[in-house]
Amino acid sequence: MKTLVEETIVEELQTGGDAAVRLYVAACAERMAPLFIGLRTGETGREADVELYTESVLDLWCTDRLLSDAAERAHLLDRFPELQPTEDGITDVVGTYTFFACLVLRYALLANASGSIDHAVSCGHAALTAIGTLDQNIAGAAFTAEERRLQSVSASGNAAGVWDASVRAGRECLRAVVSRIVTEAR
Repeated sequence: MKTLVEETIVEELQTGGDAAVRLYVAACAERMAPLFIGLRTGETGREADVELYTESVLDLWCTDRLLSDAAERAHLLDRFPELQPTEDGITDVVGTYTFFACLVLRYALLANASGSIDHAVSCGHAALTAIGTLDQNIAGAAFTAEERRLQSVSASGNAAGVWDASVRAGRECLRAVVSRIVTEAR
């Protein structure tokens, strides 16, 4: 499979060690978190899912250590409706972006647990796919360039400003998705 993650990022992850991998996946998950949390909060029966998602993203930022239960959390995430196959596939806006948010978090947790570059690259690939989909579906959107920039910064292992920038970028994506939902509802 060809990945959307730039080769220079893969190289930085390979040379940066486990801490760089953990920072990279934490930042990717943070940027996708508003999509899941913002679109699923308040949905009946999803309270525990939102809590698991929120806690997992927060805990991923402890990049100096492995999460002792990261693999277990990834297994719990596999049970989320977004990651269950359906006959019709995903056909709605909310389902599309919450699917990608779950996929990014799943790979982030697996990368945290294993230190696997492959899992980290899959995490970044899923994030870029989500953001690319957003750019394709919203006229004038240009989120992919910022996602690529933030992936590069976080892969470098330098944590300065990564969290703040990731929070801002995630919120902007959520605003764009909500705007799209409102426009389609009219």
